[in-house]
Amino acid sequence: MPEPEKETQVDNGLYICLLSIHGLIRGEQLELGRDADTGGQTKYVVELARALASRPDVARVDLITRLVDSPDVSSDYSKPVERLGENCSIVRIKAGPDGYIPKEQLWDHLDSFADTAIEYLQEEVRTPDILHSHYADAGYVGSRIAHVLGIPLIHTGHSLGRVKRRRLLASGVNADEIESRYNMARRINAEETTLASAERVITSTSQEIEEQYGLYDFYQPKQMVVIPPGTDLTRFHPPVGKEWQTDIAEEIGRFLKEPEKPIILALSRPDGRKNISSLVVAYGQDKELQEAANLVVVAGNRDDIRDLDAGAQEVLSELLLLIDRYDLYGLVAYPKHHKADDVPLIYRLTAFSGGVFVNPALTEPFGLTLIEAAASGLPIVATEDGGPRDIIANCANGVLINPLETEDIARGLKEILQDWEHWQTRSTSGLRGVREYYSWEAHAEHYLEIVIPIVERRTETLIRHTGGRQPMLYHDRAIFTDLDQNLLGNPESLPELIRVIRENRKCASFGIATGRRLDSALKVMKRHGIPEPDVLITSSGTEIYYAPELTADTAWTRHIEKQWTPQVVRRVLDELPGLVRQDKSEQSRFKISYFIDPEKAPSLEEINQLLFKEEQSVNVILSFGQFLDVLPIRASKGLALRYMAAIWGIPLDHILVAGGSGADADMMRGNTLAVVVGNRHHEELSQLEDVERIYFAEADGAAGILEALNYYDFFQKCRNPEKSGVQA
Repeated sequence: MPEPEKETQVDNGLYICLLSIHGLIRGEQLELGRDADTGGQTKYVVELARALASRPDVARVDLITRLVDSPDVSSDYSKPVERLGENCSIVRIKAGPDGYIPKEQLWDHLDSFADTAIEYLQEEVRTPDILHSHYADAGYVGSRIAHVLGIPLIHTGHSLGRVKRRRLLASGVNADEIESRYNMARRINAEETTLASAERVITSTSQEIEEQYGLYDFYQPKQMVVIPPGTDLTRFHPPVGKEWQTDIAEEIGRFLKEPEKPIILALSRPDGRKNISSLVVAYGQDKELQEAANLVVVAGNRDDIRDLDAGAQEVLSELLLLIDRYDLYGLVAYPKHHKADDVPLIYRLTAFSGGVFVNPALTEPFGLTLIEAAASGLPIVATEDGGPRDIIANCANGVLINPLETEDIARGLKEILQDWEHWQTRSTSGLRGVREYYSWEAHAEHYLEIVIPIVERRTETLIRHTGGRQPMLYHDRAIFTDLDQNLLGNPESLPELIRVIRENRKCASFGIATGRRLDSALKVMKRHGIPEPDVLITSSGTEIYYAPELTADTAWTRHIEKQWTPQVVRRVLDELPGLVRQDKSEQSRFKISYFIDPEKAPSLEEINQLLFKEEQSVNVILSFGQFLDVLPIRASKGLALRYMAAIWGIPLDHILVAGGSGADADMMRGNTLAVVVGNRHHEELSQLEDVERIYFAEADGAAGILEALNYYDFFQKCRNPEKSGVQA
């Protein structure tokens, strides 16, 4: 885990923590366009961090991302801490394999990322005043951190899974392929949970709120606010006259017969949604446009197209084929390489030539390149869908086009290129609009106007810094187990497990996490001679009690009661087919329990949708295929366990968690050592088979726990064997 220099307590400024997990993120020379994950979002979060840190009312900004240690990428991405300024840092956290992996493959590692991030934040002198997550994966992690530490969460989606799924279906990709390629169900579920957890959702445009977030069940427009991204006006500015004397100008010029002609510039990732091919067709079919200007397409970096992913290969291969089809040699430049510092030069080169910037994407949630182009003095032509509508309305510097009609793309380009007087008016207007609406200074000011009231009304951080664990009072490891499935799943082996636990009580704490209420749990424990645990988590994680007098943790109660309205939950679910409320003895203040008949009842996804639509921030947990528990969103066995780990000061990798049903899953994900007992509910826990640090025991119940104690050498080295992620 990263160990940055400790900072002294600062009381006169905010501590803001940004979360952006995927992509390659560093302070300088961002590899924009390297792949689909290293695009505008990575640039946005770095510039946002710097802009916020420059404010006098901000004491510290951390940007937390994933550490990547691989010979395939720069060593910059393996540095645990990178300073962006005196009070601003990138903090990199290890999660999953060392190498770089795309965001679609990160889901199984996000619980580990969240656990390590919580540990990092707990070790700091102060905890953040606000968390700000970016994209669905960071939203999932941010929600976990917020629920454990009680820190307010705000979120920016950047792009949304439901929107992407619709577009993929419309393009002919079948639903099964979408799910297997993009893990879409997990992404959408994470987005719904994040919307339920976040205090505010920041969007770039009004259209995002109305047309994109409106697709979500937990759609709360009153929680959403538009703050357009900023741009760095020190990097992006009008030409100074020396742009043609640069290496990138020479690289572009070598493609062109008449390099002095105006430039039509397209700059994006080689992604089919960016619609580069339609732009080339529009240019190739219009001789008048070819006479007026050269076309320059900057589509990422490459050494060999064959080394790129399939989507990028397809886009670039089609580009070359279209250039050949329309015989555009000498008229189109498509440089193979450019550095991050070349991008402002390319914009200025285009502006100096009297050219135009074009974004013909099929859809554009915002369009950061349009702002950069405007700041460089360039008129713009852009898709009529999404953010460009707001940008052109604010800057009055361009033309909207239908990206599906190549004739309309050509029309927009000629409208700007063939009217020099209007070109100058648009250039000046764009510069003025960017300063007024899209500078980072304006963004940061508006941002803090939203954040400060949230911070001022926040509750105290749930877990205070204790100055470290007191070794005379606490142990250095712990065992947590469910009651029915685990301890009682193999009665013959229970006495031996009890003996082992008692023998090691001086070094290891013992905890039980059960779905039962306190009174029911105590009866069962007494009947089977199970010793009183050091901590008893009951009612599926909604109540916590401590030995020796079963003292209730009232801080946990205050923490989870936020947004809990059980009367609404009952109203929504009581009348559903296949759901029958369990006996009163199984209900509690923070747990509503049903029997569920899967043949008659709606699916878990449909139940969640119904509750989200009623603005219910809840956890819905299915266990053994027949029990359904509804809890506050901040409560679960796993969240209660992490709260306890922080209170006790025991690292999660020194806690062995035993489970056997879906109710135990979030205890076992992440950095804990975990065992799934042999008498498990296979369907509910099948998704854990590829997760690291989970041992699948052959024996049932208590015997399975004994098997795992030996496997992990728990009472000696407490080690995690290299192959602990595979079945025994």
